[in-house]
Amino acid sequence: MQITVLFFATLRDRIGARRLDVALDEGAQNIGGLRSELMRRHPAASQNLQVALAAINEEFAFDEDAIQDGDEVAFFPPVSGGSAAKRPEIFRLPTEPFDHNEIIAAITTPSCGAVCLFTGIVRGETHKSGHLPQTEWLEYEAYQAMALTKMKQVAAEIRARWDKVEGIAIIQRLGVLQVGESTVLCACSAPHRDDGCFEAARYGIDRLKEIVPVWKKEVGADGTSWIEGEYQPSAIDKHAKAP
Repeated sequence: MQITVLFFATLRDRIGARRLDVALDEGAQNIGGLRSELMRRHPAASQNLQVALAAINEEFAFDEDAIQDGDEVAFFPPVSGGSAAKRPEIFRLPTEPFDHNEIIAAITTPSCGAVCLFTGIVRGETHKSGHLPQTEWLEYEAYQAMALTKMKQVAAEIRARWDKVEGIAIIQRLGVLQVGESTVLCACSAPHRDDGCFEAARYGIDRLKEIVPVWKKEVGADGTSWIEGEYQPSAIDKHAKAP
């Protein structure tokens, strides 16, 4: 059986490759078996592989899940184009700066009277162990196809909770970002400020940090390190969560 295996963030560095074509024997035809086989082949990455999250064909997968011939499997650490319809949605992974005003205009409709927008920026100082190391720049990478799928899931979850929300935008910058640049955005529009746009935007950014596979590398005077999260997906994260 022949499959493609993708690696991201720390795992990409440990394996020394972003993509491998792997032939599996009969004993390694589920995620757990593949994980063990990769640990055997790449001992330098075994500790990272042991705790890595997995996906099959852009959906979260677990050790007991079977792998089929031709599948695309990804291993990665826990995570650190729009419509012009009446309820517009924007999901993007740009490598260039985005225009906040353009995004607000794109997700507002004639019935909207409120937009709540959260954006994160690269900070030059980060509190760590009692000191303030300087950040020179950040590098973001994503499992892009899965990231867009999960952004759409976040939007569906927002709509299941706040049915008066009109437009939704979820954007994550990729590549190298300098101090002061916007890294991520979640914005929601609604007829009125009390119609859930504050809560929906907060939920959107928090949920993005849980299930959208994006990672950042910090580069500064103290060295270089990938920043990885701790959230472990469950079976419910395969689909939009119930309200």
